[in-house]
Amino acid sequence: MAQVIGDWSAALSLGAIHTSPMQRAKETVAPIITKHNLPLAVDDNLIEAGNIFEGKRFELGNGLLKHPEMWRYLWNPWRPSWGEPYEELISRMLKALFFARDNAGDKDAICVSHQLPIWILRSAVEGRRLLHDPRKRECTLASVTSFHLDSEGMIESVSYSEPAKHLLPAK
Repeated sequence: MAQVIGDWSAALSLGAIHTSPMQRAKETVAPIITKHNLPLAVDDNLIEAGNIFEGKRFELGNGLLKHPEMWRYLWNPWRPSWGEPYEELISRMLKALFFARDNAGDKDAICVSHQLPIWILRSAVEGRRLLHDPRKRECTLASVTSFHLDSEGMIESVSYSEPAKHLLPAK
């Protein structure tokens, strides 16, 4: 998948490549770095959102919802009470996006992040509610969510594509 994204990026005129410090993000961005011969900037603002349920199954049956001691984290789904507040997530993702924009000069920038931060930023920009069902996110592995900026460097639109869709498992 990473190689497909690297090939996809060949059409871009890149001035900056930024990534989350997580290893899988660095692996995803490696073919892009090779293709464009640009240095990598690691940005902590692109990290995955922290949450109490990380790595656990969030469902009935054998999942977290069967355990009453976990219910105390579910009191406010609009914040959310189980992890990083949405407003903080949006703020740091905007900071990362504008930092990459500033480092790219008049060229494009690529920021490699994770599903939840990307989806929450996109939802905020598009005016959708932030509380959502994670199974319904339009944000797959190695997908590309593009934030298009106007002549003043502000977000004017968002687009989405899946260059590596043919490599995803069938649903």
